[in-house]
Amino acid sequence: MPTEPDDDEIVTWWGLVIEGYLATQDRLMGEIAERFGLAPASFDILIRLVRSPGRRMPMTRLAREAALSSGGFTKVADRLVAAELIRRVPSPEDRRVTYACLTEHGRQVAEDARKACADILRRTVLEPLGPDASEALAEAMRTLRAVNGRQSS
Repeated sequence: MPTEPDDDEIVTWWGLVIEGYLATQDRLMGEIAERFGLAPASFDILIRLVRSPGRRMPMTRLAREAALSSGGFTKVADRLVAAELIRRVPSPEDRRVTYACLTEHGRQVAEDARKACADILRRTVLEPLGPDASEALAEAMRTLRAVNGRQSS
């Protein structure tokens, strides 16, 4: 029967999780920035939009899901608008709602970046860990997110 890890061992395990995540994320985002000129927040927003119905989302929801402050999100959105990757579209049903919508150029960049992301993750996660360990890692992170995620007020 396995013994309970001591304090030092469990702290070390968690440190390895963080270090592995940061190294992999840095490599992933570095390659995405090099190939597409996208900062992590811009990449995240484009991926969320390309996976959304109608390739659009209310800007307040998008900011919340991307975990950006209102001001931080506005700066990122302004850069994406200037790069002609998204456009702001007022809701015809509710004047208080503005959608972030992918432009055709933004859709192409998002799809290309998503494909590149998957290729990078195959090389940096799937190949070294294998499919079973990769799936187990994802399930473990899903569990931790569910147990420790933001609590609704």
